[in-house]
Amino acid sequence: MNPLPPLNSPDVSTAAAASGALPSRIVIASRESRLAMWQAEHVRERLGSLYPATEFVILGMSTRGDQILDRPLSAIGGKGLFIKELEVAMQEGRADLAVHSMKDVPMEMPPGFTLGAIPARENPADAFVSSRYSSLDELPDGARVGTSSLRRAAQLRARYPRLEIHALRGNLDTRLRKLDEGQYEAIILAAAGLIRLGLSARIRALLPSQVSLPAPGQGALGIEIPENRPELAQMVAALDDPSTAHCVRAERAFSRALGGSCQVPLGAHANFDEEGRLLLRGFVASVDGSRCVEDELRALPEQDEILGRTLAQILRDRGAGKILEELIAAAPSDPPGD
Repeated sequence: MNPLPPLNSPDVSTAAAASGALPSRIVIASRESRLAMWQAEHVRERLGSLYPATEFVILGMSTRGDQILDRPLSAIGGKGLFIKELEVAMQEGRADLAVHSMKDVPMEMPPGFTLGAIPARENPADAFVSSRYSSLDELPDGARVGTSSLRRAAQLRARYPRLEIHALRGNLDTRLRKLDEGQYEAIILAAAGLIRLGLSARIRALLPSQVSLPAPGQGALGIEIPENRPELAQMVAALDDPSTAHCVRAERAFSRALGGSCQVPLGAHANFDEEGRLLLRGFVASVDGSRCVEDELRALPEQDEILGRTLAQILRDRGAGKILEELIAAAPSDPPGD
């Protein structure tokens, strides 16, 4: 995302309104899951408070990623399936912008679209959720743990080989229901989603990054807009949080340089150290978790994307390149069908 001029001063909406540049109605596209709708409503409320003369409405949509629940995301085309229909709605003029979880946004934005803002991040950690146990260490041998990502599965297999890791698809409520029905002894979810929906009490433990390094962009929202809508860029830029944006750009640059997708067990998380520098941690692992290459690197915040690419190259040189070659060779040769 190219940095935009700082527009989050109290005078922005007033000046734009005076110039007549503000649209009278904005349609926000969103997936229809409860969490996605919460995120869209959150953005709608924030924009509505900044631009009271504009009507903001939400268009809920079902995506292919929501509809196909019997196969892992890595087998059906990846997380881009969660946003394709929303982009089509923008292309056809049925929606003006879309709100996404940043970890669901492909590393390469499709032509004609850009990220207009990345608001302040919620807790990026993975959460341990269980009805009977308080931590991964308490789980008995052979306990079934459900997770939706190769990233989490690889890290769990590496650190807890005595556990059985099973695929878990569906929206957040569906995953919790499957846990409560006894299909799993525990499941691993993004803490941010639980917190946003008022379900913090379901979190038994937050997993430290040494156990489960988050996905790039985890906990952050992204506002996607068409590139040819400068008036939208001006409006949504008021929600951009520079610190979060620096972190997410570094994480995404790291993932992009390594071909990050649902087929690659990869994690990245950036934050600021005591001296105000950007600290980026990243890893690449084999699917079974038997091999893992990880490291960390620091840079100035304005070097966020360079930081991500540099750390990616360091990991490639240390063996991640070989792991990636094997993952590509093992991947299905035919793309998922429509």
